Amino acid sequence: MAWFKRSEKNISTENPKHDVPDGMWIKCDECGEMMHKKQWEANSYTCIKCGYHFRIGSEEYFSLLFDEGSFKEYDRKMKSVDTLKFTDSKPYDKRIEETIKKTELYDALRWGTGEINKLPAVICAMDFAFIGGSMGSVLGEKISRAIDKCLKNRTPLIIISSSGGARMMEGGISLMQLAKISTRLAKLADEKIPYISLITNPTTGGASASFAMQGDLNIAEPNALIGFAGPRVIKQATGKDLPKGFQRSDFVLEHGFLDLIVDRKNMKEKLAQLLNLLAK
Repeated sequence: MAWFKRSEKNISTENPKHDVPDGMWIKCDECGEMMHKKQWEANSYTCIKCGYHFRIGSEEYFSLLFDEGSFKEYDRKMKSVDTLKFTDSKPYDKRIEETIKKTELYDALRWGTGEINKLPAVICAMDFAFIGGSMGSVLGEKISRAIDKCLKNRTPLIIISSSGGARMMEGGISLMQLAKISTRLAKLADEKIPYISLITNPTTGGASASFAMQGDLNIAEPNALIGFAGPRVIKQATGKDLPKGFQRSDFVLEHGFLDLIVDRKNMKEKLAQLLNLLAK
């Protein structure tokens, strides 16, 4: 058998991706469309082809909703302590420190004041990237302080939810936050100060079982997963196939748990309109 070796390459093996800086292109999880990062950002972090709403964090929501230069954040560096000395796959205090370094966040929620089309508002925004947007003592305290600010200044409240539920590494303390926040919201209702709940993908567990569903208006982004337990858990518990679109925004709206579904690109204008109406 004769052996031979190609002496010159006549087929280019260069990787064209080397000419494109990392992170400049975004692929849609829903339809596979490739978008330049600037296109994606200009489209409010949604797909330019199918409209899929990517999961974003508090930083992006604040920039999308507040008027430029009006945002002021409070209690940024408040963080949880390991009261129970809890350990699962790693000690809780170590998990907190690692997550802070990874996300550059101090907990699963940030809050601040600003203006939406020149209307004053207080916004609390959750970050799913911080331990699944789990609700611990810091989240409850931050929302409580935000509500106190609303009561003092008679300013409307907006809470943007994105959560997997209570942070069980804090045990009963995490569950107490549901009651703590709910009692504060009751004071807000007594004073007839508007509260709008903006529900994003996903909002489950204690968040959906308490403050996320207690708004004067409950709004969701398209196709957000909303419920207490997830579809997989419910299917295992009931042994039945679930309806198409179960626990997604359209399904939840149809069954009376939502007032509106609003595309993120239109969210600022819609919130300004609603704040005007509620103020009257």
